[in-house]
Amino acid sequence: MIKAENIHKAFGDLEVLKGISFDIGKGEIVAVVGASGAGKTTLLQIVGTLMKKDAGSISIGGVDIDSLKEKQLAKFRNRSIGFVFQFHHLLPEFTAFENVCIPGYIARRPRQEVESRAAEILEFLSLGTRLAHKPSELSGGEQQRVAVARALINSPSVILADEPSGNLDSQNKKELHELFFKLRENYQQTFVIVTHDKELAGMSDRMIHLKDGSVSSER
Repeated sequence: MIKAENIHKAFGDLEVLKGISFDIGKGEIVAVVGASGAGKTTLLQIVGTLMKKDAGSISIGGVDIDSLKEKQLAKFRNRSIGFVFQFHHLLPEFTAFENVCIPGYIARRPRQEVESRAAEILEFLSLGTRLAHKPSELSGGEQQRVAVARALINSPSVILADEPSGNLDSQNKKELHELFFKLRENYQQTFVIVTHDKELAGMSDRMIHLKDGSVSSER
């Protein structure tokens, strides 16, 4: 599903990624681990097409990312990749339901289809009674589940998560971790999760350990 070959990235004289290569299969849940500054978030942003690499190649679902022009890339990102961040990035003026629908509207999918899908996912995530609530009226765990629902709205093949449980208490953290596996079972998405959480990393199918900008081990 995701193939990265010899990825390099530098910021000025600082080489952050030094030739990263890996393959991730469809439906895998892979944790990217390592100390702060190892290049985990930079790698995730490059895989997610949010940041340009200096060298190397990436394909997602057989699509060569470098072959896409800017508008094609934006469309591909919107439809094929879902993002979940540590800070939910929900729009405060919109309800949970509206926040989830927005990527579907951007993709110009039929409104009725988008709204039906949003309601279905929110119900699946036990948020069926919270559709009309704004982010400030939701708990931290609920906000993160809304963010997960937003990532799922366009049925992407890949979900990229950056420290998704970093701001959650232990109970909400456990529920979120279990949710990823439930989603994989139901929707067959591939998950790449940057995390410092040892429990989540241990639950994953595989760990890619980064050290000083290189893959130090996989297991």
